Formats: sequence, structure tokens, C-alpha cells
Amino acid sequence: MAENAKADKAQKTGWFEGLKAEFGKIVWPAKDALAKQTVAVIAVSVVVGLIITILDTFIQYGVDFLVKL
Repeated sequence: MAENAKADKAQKTGWFEGLKAEFGKIVWPAKDALAKQTVAVIAVSVVVGLIITILDTFIQYGVDFLVKL
């Protein structure tokens, strides 16, 4: 039983060391690049949202027209 506890603790320690090593390999973007990408994502999201809203409105009017026939 004691051997299992030691092996388990060694695995956890090794896992955290591996995690720390992997985090050291991450290349984080610069603040200006991150800001530009954030603005681009928000802008594209707004544009796609508007397109979906416009299409939904036209489709709804078309369905309403067809139902009234």
C-alpha cells in the first residue's frame, strides 16, 4: 500500500513538472497582436450576426407571405 502511495505521488509530481515544461514552450502573442485579433473577432461576429438577422427577417416575411396565400 505504501508503494502505491509513493508511486502515485511520483506520478503527480512528474505530471506537474511536465505541465510546467509545456507551459514554458507556449509563445504568447504580443499585446498589440492580441488586441488586433480581438477586434477582428468582434467585428466579424457582429457582421455575421447582422447577416443572420437580415436573412432571418426576409425568410420570416417570405414564410408569412406564403402562409397568408
